Amino acid sequence: SREAAAAGAWPRTPLAPGEAIAAQSGAFERDPQESSTTDEELSRAGSPGSRGGGGSTTPDYGEKRLPQALIIGVKKGGTRALLEAIRAHPDVRAVGTEPHFFDRNYEKGLEWYRNVMPKTLDGQITMEKTPSYFVTNEAPRRIHSMAKDTKLIVVVRNPVTRAISDYTQTLSKKPEIPTFEVLAFKNRTLGLIDASWSAIRIGIYALHLENWLQYFPLSQILFVSGERLITDPAGEMAKVQDFLGLKRIVTEKHFYFNKTKGFPCLKKPEDSSAPRCLGKSKGRTHPKIDPDVIHRLRKFYKPFNVMFYQMTGQDFKWEQEESDK
Repeated sequence: SREAAAAGAWPRTPLAPGEAIAAQSGAFERDPQESSTTDEELSRAGSPGSRGGGGSTTPDYGEKRLPQALIIGVKKGGTRALLEAIRAHPDVRAVGTEPHFFDRNYEKGLEWYRNVMPKTLDGQITMEKTPSYFVTNEAPRRIHSMAKDTKLIVVVRNPVTRAISDYTQTLSKKPEIPTFEVLAFKNRTLGLIDASWSAIRIGIYALHLENWLQYFPLSQILFVSGERLITDPAGEMAKVQDFLGLKRIVTEKHFYFNKTKGFPCLKKPEDSSAPRCLGKSKGRTHPKIDPDVIHRLRKFYKPFNVMFYQMTGQDFKWEQEESDK
């Protein structure tokens, strides 16, 4: 059928026979619908005089360094909002484009990666964000071999909402794709969720985290709540700045809640310029999903969420949030 053919365009990771979820079940395929950074954008970001950093001024001096901190995930969790907010800190320089070094461009070597980075002065932190790192099996080992003391930031969000947001992004680019309900199940009648579909698989956070903990201690990983990044951006940014060893400079005065978009926008406190909001691709209206499908997905994710809470020592209260609806 046409729907089945279109469904085949989605990346799906084969699961080992007899295993519902396998911790080491092979490399994740790249989502062809995921927005990617072109080589041209990266060379522009790394070129002399580029303004790809952060802070209110961007001096064209200093030197290019490998990043000391990375935002490694997750897709549709709030990573762009976090990057824009932390770039408002004068001691942070971050490349705006996603380098995809540890998943797609690793063969280009560390010098290529360094050259993509903005110049920094002593005392400044170099950062980048590529959300697909979190679900890339080779990424933890590769990052560890670059620098074992790298600080890692993961923005997580209720996996059901995240999956719908992921689907919504693809739907906006490819309106001909099957419905969310068709893609989410291996067998709708039996209620079998298709965990090999990337939109669902990304949200099994405990599975991916297990891979990272083989190389990095929990103390080097900060988990940021995508929900609290919207309801209390200053509170979450305080944790991020503490984690990075920075003075708390990005505070309440940097944010303005945009009622139309439904999330906070960043403003520069030192001038009266209009708040800077994330682009039109953020805050899209989600399609209406069959409540039964949402119920089944919540049930599917619950044990993985509980495992994730235990592994991180943090309760993100996703179940409580759902019972409030």
